[in-house]
Formats: sequence, C-alpha cells, structure tokens
Amino acid sequence: MTQSVIPPFPAFSDRTVLGIVLMIGFCITAPLIDVSSKLATATIPVGQITLGRFIVQGALMAPVCLLLGHSLRLPKVAVPGLIWRAVCLILSTYCFVGAVRFMPIADALAIAFVEPFIILLIGRFVYHEEVGPRRLAAVAVGFCGALLVIQPSFQTFGLVALLPLGTAFFFALYMLVTRSLSRKLHPIAMQFHTSTVAAAICLPILLITNSYDVPTLTFVEPQGLAWVWLAGVGAASAVAHLMMSYALKYAPSSVLAPIHYTEIVTAVTLGWMVFGDLPNQLSLAGILIIVASGLYVFHRERLAEQTKKQL
Repeated sequence: MTQSVIPPFPAFSDRTVLGIVLMIGFCITAPLIDVSSKLATATIPVGQITLGRFIVQGALMAPVCLLLGHSLRLPKVAVPGLIWRAVCLILSTYCFVGAVRFMPIADALAIAFVEPFIILLIGRFVYHEEVGPRRLAAVAVGFCGALLVIQPSFQTFGLVALLPLGTAFFFALYMLVTRSLSRKLHPIAMQFHTSTVAAAICLPILLITNSYDVPTLTFVEPQGLAWVWLAGVGAASAVAHLMMSYALKYAPSSVLAPIHYTEIVTAVTLGWMVFGDLPNQLSLAGILIIVASGLYVFHRERLAEQTKKQL
C-alpha cells in the first residue's frame, strides 16, 4: 500500500499562488468600498457616488502611471475592451451602491455571490478553462455558506434585493474582461484608463438626468464627512481592483472564484463594527463554510501544481 505524501507548500514565486494571495488581498480591501458607499448614500445620490468613485480612482492612478513610466494616452488596441470593462464596472457599482443604501452590506454581498457560478460558466464555455467537479462543488458549498449568512428575505427588502443580482452579473463580466485585457495592458495602466473611460461615460449621463431631477442620478454638494466617504470609495477601489487585476493575470478565474467568497467575511466584520450589524450563529456558521470552501480550492490547486511538476 502506497502512503500518500502531502506536497510541500509552494513558493510565492508560483504564478497561481501569487494570484490567489492577491485575490485574498482584494477580498480584505473591497468591503471598504461598500462601507464608504453606504455612509455616503445618507446624503449623496447613487449616481454621483458612482461618478465620484471613478474620478478619485483616476486621479490617484495618474501619478502612479507616470512614476512607473506608463503612458496616459488611451491605447487604440485596447479601446473596445476598456469600454466594455468600464460599462460593466459602472453598472456593477451602481447596482451595489443602490442596494447597500437600504440593505446591510453583508446581505447585499451574499446575494451577489451567485457571481462565481456565472464566472465558471463563462470561463468554461467561452475561455475553455478546465473546471473540475471538485472546484465546482467547492463553489456550491461556498454559495450555501453565503445563503446562511444572508438568510434571504425578499419580503423584507422587496425589489431592492434584485440589485445585487445585477451586480453579480456585471461584475462577472468585468472580471473576465479584465483577464483578457491583462494580456495587453499593465494592471496600473488598465486601472487608470478604465477609471477615465468610466468617468467620461458617467458624467454626460448625469448632466442629462440631473436636468430631469432623477432622484438617484442628480448632483448635490457634499457636506462635512460626506467628502471623506466619497473619496474613500475611490481610494479603496483603486487599491482593491489593482490587486484584482494582478490576480487575474496570474491565475485562472475558475480558481479565484471560490476564494472570492472570503470577501463576505470582511464585509460582515465591518458591518458589525461600523453599522452594528452583528451576525447571529447561523451567519457565523456560513462564514466558516465560506472560508473552508476557499481554503479547499487553494489546497486542490496546490496538489494540481505538484502533479504537473512531477509529470
């Protein structure tokens, strides 16, 4: 009988492992976008928060691009992809900010976690990625954990609960477009160009809707701490999505999708610290399931990498 040997932990120089680590960094940082957005919605319309995010994000990334020697000119070869990326991110942001205006952050995020299923399906049938049954099972288990956290009730939130579903769909497309663009653009340049394109799309739309007094698509002058929350949305977005861009450059989306579930752990923690939304025992059980799902995928990927090296 042959005794199985557990392979050693891979070095961080491994591209896939590095992608996983960056994805975990994204999951820790991204909920700060949600917290800042929810705080901002108390006095600022959803559309203005969406626009403000991209203005701040672009302003922060411009000097970084110049410092690292990247051009601020929009590369013609990447224009179609950048437009698609910007549109997906605009719609994803608008839907989620609109949701957290009324819903607890963790609840909205948990509903949005149908996204990995969308990513896996697109990755399998569009990008022809290999998606094994164990990875798929890990995603399903993670989604069950997310359901335990959210304890969904459409009777409580009504149609607002559908907004995170829009976030899931558009963010799944955003992730896949990002992976495609990462072969053509440096992640920092891609971050800057996406922000400027998104702002260029949002601004004229808001100027038009503002004249018609559309409630969520008007302009108001921020007061006091509202400026901080508005800037925080853009700053957290710059850091989080830079890590996302690098993660997708180094690892397949089908590997990263289950790990994305760990974002809800940070969201629940911040929701409790900032808004007093304390998870109950069922929610804590769901969090443990989500973390276990992500760790299992990491374990399976490590075994796969070791098997390839031995062949």
